[in-house]
Amino acid sequence: MKNRQLIMATALVAGILLLINLLAREYSLRLDFTADKRYTLSKVTKNILKELNDPITVTVYFSTDLPPQLSRIRREFEEMLNEYANRSGGKLVYEFINPNSDPQMEQKATTAGIQPLLLDIREKDQIRKQKAFMGAVIQMGEQKEVIPVLTNDPIEYALSSNIKKLSATKKPKVAFLQGHKEPPVAQLGQLNQMLGILYKTEALFLTDSTKIPEDVKTIAIVAPKDSLPPSHLKQLDDFMAKGGNIVLAISKVEAPRQMNTPLTPVKTGLEKWLKAKGVSLEDKTVIDVQCGRVVVPRRLGNIQVQSEERFFYFPVLSKFADHPAAKGLEAVLFQFTTPLKFSGDSAKKFTPLAYTSERSGVLPLTMPISIQRNWQESDFNQPRQVVAAALEGKIVGNKASRMVIFANGGFIVPQQQNQALNQDNVNFMANAIDWLSDDTGLIELRTKQVQYRPLRKDITEGFKAFAKYFNLLFPILLVIGYGFFRAQKRKAIRKARMGLTAINPNKPAQEEKVESQN
Repeated sequence: MKNRQLIMATALVAGILLLINLLAREYSLRLDFTADKRYTLSKVTKNILKELNDPITVTVYFSTDLPPQLSRIRREFEEMLNEYANRSGGKLVYEFINPNSDPQMEQKATTAGIQPLLLDIREKDQIRKQKAFMGAVIQMGEQKEVIPVLTNDPIEYALSSNIKKLSATKKPKVAFLQGHKEPPVAQLGQLNQMLGILYKTEALFLTDSTKIPEDVKTIAIVAPKDSLPPSHLKQLDDFMAKGGNIVLAISKVEAPRQMNTPLTPVKTGLEKWLKAKGVSLEDKTVIDVQCGRVVVPRRLGNIQVQSEERFFYFPVLSKFADHPAAKGLEAVLFQFTTPLKFSGDSAKKFTPLAYTSERSGVLPLTMPISIQRNWQESDFNQPRQVVAAALEGKIVGNKASRMVIFANGGFIVPQQQNQALNQDNVNFMANAIDWLSDDTGLIELRTKQVQYRPLRKDITEGFKAFAKYFNLLFPILLVIGYGFFRAQKRKAIRKARMGLTAINPNKPAQEEKVESQN
C-alpha cells in the first residue's frame, strides 16, 4: 500500500514538473522591479514581433568562460531572445556560437562585423589576455544588421530597431533643408546614423520652380545662417497646410569670435515667419548656473596654463516636460540660446519641452560676452526659461500639423570633424523627429536605460556614515537575530515536552517516543 502511494506521488510530481516545463516553453513570466522596466518587453516590441511576415534569424557570437559580469550579459540576452521567440509565434529563431572554439568560426564572426575584445582575465595571482566575442547578427533573407558588441546597457532598442529596419518595406522620408548655409547632412553624423534605422534621410534644396516631394513626412531645418527668400517660406507654409511637420533648430545669435564682444545677430527670416505662428525668440541670451565648461588660458606668474571654468552662456538643461519628444533625457547642452514665448491663439497648442534651471537669468544681446565678469546672485533671478517647445494644431490653414522648435541651432552640429556630441543632444533631436514622423513608438526604447541616481546633495556626512554601517551590519544582525529566535523557540518546545513527560511519568516508553515524533 505504501509503495503504491509512493509511486503515485512520484508520478504526480513528475507530471507537474513536465506540465510546468511545457508551459514555460510557451509562456514566460518575470517579475521586473527595476525603475525603468528594463526586463519587460515594451508594447512596441510586441507589435513589431507580431507583425513579422518573414522569419528572422539571430546568430549570437558569444565567447564562453568569461568573467561573471560578462556571463550575466549573455544570460540576460538569451532570456530576452527566448521571450522574443515566444512573442513572434516562431518567426524569430536564434542560436549561440562560441567563436573561440574554432578558428573558422572566429573568422566567420569577424567577417560578419563582430568586434573581438581583448580582456584581462585575473586567475589567482596572474592576469592573462583573452579574446572575447560578444555580438549578434540579425538576418532576414539576404539582408542583415549587426550589433558589434553587447553591453550592460538595455539592448531592447538595438534589437527591436534592427528587426524593424529589416522588416520595414517603406521608410518615412525626412528631408534636411539646404541652401541657406545649413550644415550638410553628412556633417550630422551621429544624428544621421540614428535616423537611418527607421527613416530615409536626404537633402532638400528649394527653388522657385520645384516643390517639396509628396513623400516627405518631416522637414528638418538645422542652424541656417543665411536668409530664406519669401518663396521658400511660402513652400514651407504650403507643406504644413497639407499636414506636413517641421523641426526647427534656430539660433538667433552667432557665437562671438573673441571675449568682451557682443553676440552677432543671425537674420534668416525664420524669426518673423515663426512669430506669425505665435512663437517668438526674445532679444535676450540665457545664462544659467547649471552650465557647461570652457578651457580658458590663465597666467600663473611666468607660466600660462589652461584652466577649465564654468561658462554660464552654455546652459545644461535637466528639466524636461513629460512629452514623447523629451522622453528619457537627463542632460542636454545648449549654447547661446534665447527664450521662447508663445502668443498664439487657441487653435494651436504650445508645449514647453525643456527649461533652464531654477538659477538662470537673461541678458540683453548687446551686452559683451565675458567670462571674467563679477557675477552676482541677482543675475540669475529669472528661472525656468523655455528654450525648446512643441507646437501642434492648425498652424497653417485648416489641417493639423506639428512643429518642434529649438532655440539653439548648434546643439546638434559638431564643431569639428568626428567630434562626438553629447548623446542626449542627439537623442533630443531624434526624439523630436520620431514624434513628428514615427508611429511605431520606438522613441520610448531609445532612451530606455539604467537611471543614474546619485545621493542627494543635502545628505549630511553623519547620515552617509550611518547608511554605510547600517547596510553592512543590518543583514548580519538579521541573521543572528533569526538564529537566536529559532534557538529560543526550540528550547521552549523542549521544555514543553519535558513538562508533558513529567506530568505522565507512567506512560509507556514507546508511546512517549511516538508522541515526541509527532
